[in-house]
Amino acid sequence: MDLQNSTVLITGGTSGIGLELVKQLTELGTQIIITGRDQDKLAETQRQFPNVQTFQSDVSNPQNIRQLYETVTRQFPDLNIIINNAGEMRLLDLQDTEKSLEDISREIDINLSGTIQMVHQFLPQLIKKDSAAVVNVSSGIAFMPYSVAPVYSASKAGVRAYTQSLRLQLKGSSVKVFEMIPPGVNTNLQKDWVLPTNESMMMDVGKMVSVAIKGLQKDQTELKPFLISVIKLVSRLIPGTLINFGHREFEKFKQLNSNIIPN
Repeated sequence: MDLQNSTVLITGGTSGIGLELVKQLTELGTQIIITGRDQDKLAETQRQFPNVQTFQSDVSNPQNIRQLYETVTRQFPDLNIIINNAGEMRLLDLQDTEKSLEDISREIDINLSGTIQMVHQFLPQLIKKDSAAVVNVSSGIAFMPYSVAPVYSASKAGVRAYTQSLRLQLKGSSVKVFEMIPPGVNTNLQKDWVLPTNESMMMDVGKMVSVAIKGLQKDQTELKPFLISVIKLVSRLIPGTLINFGHREFEKFKQLNSNIIPN
């Protein structure tokens, strides 16, 4: 992909991987449009990167997506790449009955449904271009159930399956389909966690985005660091070992939750 001469829409562009994409794509001279739910964070990102265009929009809200499409395609008819990056990850005990039916599936609404609906809405715009792309952000967790974040795990496995199907259906069209597959990366996904992250096992966000951009420029369908290749191999050869290793985090999470004294 020629990123220098592209117009890119990034959902969730005010922090984490999204903000780092803004930083590195700005250095390439890409025209960038970002979305986010928080107007203050959008304004702060625009202060840091004055050439970035911002739109307040929530990918879990279909009406927001419809309005975003109408506005963005009218103002930026050259739009040819969308990066579905907006996401949420929560640590959940599935026996916690305090969660409502609406709340328990929030990551599905944002991570999976949001991605599917964004692609469905913007595909007519992309398919008109001589060169276009969809980039969906999944996760290394797509290869293994991570019991401490069960709904997130389901959403990212769904993103991977959907992305592979989309790639097959668009074969022969002008739209390339990429999957960005980060391992654990230190971002604001973890800001509300009661369970602290293991810094030694987290990838630097700048390095992850650099890998993704280089992969995009080379038209590699999977944008992933070497660690993801290792996880994929282990998940095929000894899946139970990987799942049980991840499940230790749930046991720690339950213990920490049981020690919290309600106000």
